[in-house]
Amino acid sequence: MSDARVQGYAKALFEVARAEGTLDEVEDELFRFARSYESSDELRTALSDEGIPAAKRQAIIEDLLGGKATSTTTQLVSMVVGAGRARELPAIIDKLVARASSSKNLAVAEVRSAVPLTDDQQARLKAALANATGSEVNLKIVVDPSIIGGLVATVGDTVIDGSVRTRVDQLKSRL
Repeated sequence: MSDARVQGYAKALFEVARAEGTLDEVEDELFRFARSYESSDELRTALSDEGIPAAKRQAIIEDLLGGKATSTTTQLVSMVVGAGRARELPAIIDKLVARASSSKNLAVAEVRSAVPLTDDQQARLKAALANATGSEVNLKIVVDPSIIGGLVATVGDTVIDGSVRTRVDQLKSRL
């Protein structure tokens, strides 16, 4: 899909969420859904298989998100999947997150952690990243057990890697 089309979908989803007054919540739910979608071969296959009727793919979305996400989030994901654009969901959602952050003068900070972070840890991390980058950040946490421990933070083109996995790899390369 062209970047213009991805941007168009992102803008449309952004405007719907903003009009509903649920932009912050929907943005966060969509971000988490996109990361789940990317990490599950089975989900990607089920939602992007054009051989499966659109109504069935949309029913999968209802089953997955119904009651666990706002109705706006569920409807937006269902609309994109029903339009046959499931493969582009992560790109569309990432553009929406960037647009929402930009509208609040924030930089997107995607942080990968081996375990969920407490509210206090998130607040301290947000402050540290703001200090390190010079920009207030919209913190997006992805739990990624392959990190083993520590964190990997990406803000724009800046990557701050304090993961145990990277340190172990660095030690291996020295041996």
